[in-house]
Amino acid sequence: MLPWIQLDSATIPGDGGELRLKQRGQEFSIMLGSNELMNSRLSGSEEALATLSQERIASRAAPSMLIGGLGMGFTLRAALAVLPEKAKVTVAELVPAVVSWARGPMADVFKGCLDDPRTDIHVGDVAELIRSKKAAYDAILLDVDNGPDGLTRASNDRLYSGAGLGAAREALTPGGVLAVWSAHPDEGFTRRLRGGGFEVEVIHTRANGKRGAKHVIWLGQKR
Repeated sequence: MLPWIQLDSATIPGDGGELRLKQRGQEFSIMLGSNELMNSRLSGSEEALATLSQERIASRAAPSMLIGGLGMGFTLRAALAVLPEKAKVTVAELVPAVVSWARGPMADVFKGCLDDPRTDIHVGDVAELIRSKKAAYDAILLDVDNGPDGLTRASNDRLYSGAGLGAAREALTPGGVLAVWSAHPDEGFTRRLRGGGFEVEVIHTRANGKRGAKHVIWLGQKR
């Protein structure tokens, strides 16, 4: 078996640790310590985050979508595949190196999605972007951590707090959707989401088709 080779590393701004980009043959991995945050072979639940969200805003001719976290581009690519030509997708990525990796060693994984005219890359904190907007997005998709518990960055917790959910609700258009990806269930978050003015669906999906780890997607529609 081919060994893993570390290609680069980057510090997460603020209170984060160090991300490491690794490659083994055609496979890529982004690690935080001993935790693998994402792998280029496992994309199913990240794609579902986009497709499930789009289904709930499908009647909108020119939807505006915000994706928190670029990752390996699976959510972005899936969104572009199903959104109409007049859609706009803003991707907020906190770590500049992740954008560089997307255009460099992982360009084949991204398949040109960063150059799609509907795509706008915002290098910065998605929480700050959400707080600065009012009724701006038809869908907000959050995949910035391993779930609502701030694994990679403790300050990510503010996205999932009552105040953070309130800011997301204000940033959504009427009937807009807040979608949150997680590696594990969290009943407390489900209750916060319901208490924050959202109609909530909790969907369990696989990392890779019918196989792989089970992940969770919350779909909260603004009441």
